[in-house]
Amino acid sequence: MGPRVVVIGGGLAGLATAHHLLRARPDLELTLLDGAARPGGKVRQQTVGGVRVDVGAESVVASSVAARELFAELGLAEQVVHPEPVPASFWSRGGRHAIPGRTFMGVPGPQTDLTGLLDEGEVARAAQPAPFALESEDVTIADAVGTVYGRAVVDRVVEPLLGGVYAGRVDHLSLRSTMPALWAAMAGGRSMPTAVESLLPPPHATPRPRVMGLAGGIGVLVEALHRSVVDAGGRIETGALVRRLERTPTGWRVVSGATNAEVAREADVIVVATPAAATSRLLADHAAAAASALAGIEYASMAVITIALPTVTAPPLPGSGFLVPAVDGRPIKASTFSASKWAWVREAADDVVLLRASAGRAGEVVTLQRDDTELIADALAEIGRALGVDLPRPVDAHVQRWGGGLPQYDLGHTGRVAAVRSAVAGVPGLEVTGAAYDGVGIGAVLTDAAATATTILDTLPPSSTTRQEPR
Repeated sequence: MGPRVVVIGGGLAGLATAHHLLRARPDLELTLLDGAARPGGKVRQQTVGGVRVDVGAESVVASSVAARELFAELGLAEQVVHPEPVPASFWSRGGRHAIPGRTFMGVPGPQTDLTGLLDEGEVARAAQPAPFALESEDVTIADAVGTVYGRAVVDRVVEPLLGGVYAGRVDHLSLRSTMPALWAAMAGGRSMPTAVESLLPPPHATPRPRVMGLAGGIGVLVEALHRSVVDAGGRIETGALVRRLERTPTGWRVVSGATNAEVAREADVIVVATPAAATSRLLADHAAAAASALAGIEYASMAVITIALPTVTAPPLPGSGFLVPAVDGRPIKASTFSASKWAWVREAADDVVLLRASAGRAGEVVTLQRDDTELIADALAEIGRALGVDLPRPVDAHVQRWGGGLPQYDLGHTGRVAAVRSAVAGVPGLEVTGAAYDGVGIGAVLTDAAATATTILDTLPPSSTTRQEPR
């Protein structure tokens, strides 16, 4: 056998890293340890109304090269699907409004029309953008966008769009870390409107899907990665909580299991692909600066409520769903009409209409203290209010709670990540990967996993059975 690798954490980052390593080096003695009962992390599926659907992440940014390459490697390229061409909307101030075009993650450009979504005074303010220069190492989204366009654009355009990605607060989220492309475009001295315009396709270009999924759901990706790792000779052990890491003369010792039944494994290389708090704990004795920086990354909790309505009494669902500004104080932050958004969901559901809602933002505690029955009732009531109808009693519903589910890229996040990367680079045989670093979306996580695998492969001795490295 070849070098011994232990991957700690069985979310997409850990699974994808293991896949890439074994694809390039089938001689590796690779073990993946996950403390949960099942791999997949924040990607999970549940049968609701007789249809197996995603109850966590459900899509990937369509421009992700890492995702498309991974789909191809796993034989999933033919299962790639895009949302139906139906628009989403904002439910703001009691009415539904079209999401403005010509924005970058909600930040307006010179041609963005905010009429109807904002009142006359707010539209007039946004139409007179104030100058703003990047004069510090970082700035919050609220400070930057609010200075240029006014607070209403922050609260009613940018925040709802980012809420689904980070479940965060724009008064704390870092512009540099959440919108690195915009930061880079402004770093050369461009104004914010001009920088936004430079990032958008030509006004009359054929629209392209912004996200993609898989027929059968993103959960299919987890299953395919699991098969790939096992078929390549890797071992995946669930319920294996890693308690500590120990240095040895030849590498590492990974200790997992119950305190009265610990299991120790020797490794030449370890990859820590767990959330920030767990990673901080494991690295405390080996990369103190990294552990300290990781301890500064907060996480937001949220819940995804999936509802199956009877087809015969379900009302028409306009568009693919709606987003809700936090400033309106409603108990949900978004709703997705799954049967309208994804053709595969509609085709799989003969007698039910599936939709879902999400609740919970950073700093919100009261909302998620409600029990499942109350969360379902809230979701039904709020969706009904948004549509102006009374929804029928659901035939099935499921609440998936994600405690500490989304890392918050708050002000200074880039510096924290740099500190982690620098400290880890100084420890032989140690790598970290995951959503805590350079992007919370699936595409960013897969990109980081591929890069992590490449870094490891570059340090390993050559093997006669070496295959293609991840690109």
